[in-house]
Amino acid sequence: MKASRKVQKILSNYEGENPGVKGNLCRMLMEGRLKGTGKMIILPVDQGFEHGPARTYGPNPAAYDPHYHYQLAIDAGLNAFAAPLGLLEAGADTFAGQIPTILKLNSANSLMSGTAGKDQAVTGSIDDALRLGCSAIGFTIYPGSDAQLDMYEEIVEMRREAASLGIPTVIWSYPRGEAISKEGETAIDVAAYAAQIAALLGAHIIKIKLSTDHLEVPEAKAMFEEQGIDISTQAARVAECMRSSFNGRRIVVFSGGAKKGEDSIFDDARAIRDGGGNGSIIGRNSFQRERSEALALFDKLVSIYKDNG
Repeated sequence: MKASRKVQKILSNYEGENPGVKGNLCRMLMEGRLKGTGKMIILPVDQGFEHGPARTYGPNPAAYDPHYHYQLAIDAGLNAFAAPLGLLEAGADTFAGQIPTILKLNSANSLMSGTAGKDQAVTGSIDDALRLGCSAIGFTIYPGSDAQLDMYEEIVEMRREAASLGIPTVIWSYPRGEAISKEGETAIDVAAYAAQIAALLGAHIIKIKLSTDHLEVPEAKAMFEEQGIDISTQAARVAECMRSSFNGRRIVVFSGGAKKGEDSIFDDARAIRDGGGNGSIIGRNSFQRERSEALALFDKLVSIYKDNG
């Protein structure tokens, strides 16, 4: 596998990393139908933990089978497949070496009370990632939660251990919790701040949500307005999040969220592309559709990221 010049340029931004970390990043960037472009599409399947099986797989019963997701990611020509420990274990041998995998190391669930606070439990280890041949680990943080500082300390230690063994880290940086409003979870100033926090914690790949033009923090709102920072379009907001990710020196992918219409998905991808983002991490919007529909959706997304759609 020869890395493209585009991928070599991306890897050069990770100046403090060892060849193992860069090699695994290269493997993901050079995998699938977007290989060599610097763009990525990742399939994440952690929603069964987060929302429960019926809410997650009910719209497409074939998706109850972990093998379904491995095969979907492979057949769609995606860059990687991300899931919690048990789901990856259920297909690790059958699909060994066929698709880069990302072990999601922490999870929450919807059976907790509203007073429990926003936090996640550690549900896997770096040893598990090594044993399963994973190309990266994944970890969620909740900027805005009263538990956020503990989460930062957890991922810093896990990231250090993983990097020492040549494994990169993907940080899901999802603002939520006691310090911000529901509208603030997707505010542009908060989204950009979440990207910056993930970058500062050492994320090799940052996963955030697409943002709205809402400004949550008064001091940030004043600065956005004083400096005339453009947040009028989704592409402009993507660009601001990229700027906050070390001026584009970190790979940033944007989540698809709950299932929605195809036109919205494609418009989001065009905005990510036009704003300089690295791609999509899209779960329910793909596997909750019938297989042929999901493959057609990924076909179109690949075309968009190749500037053909």
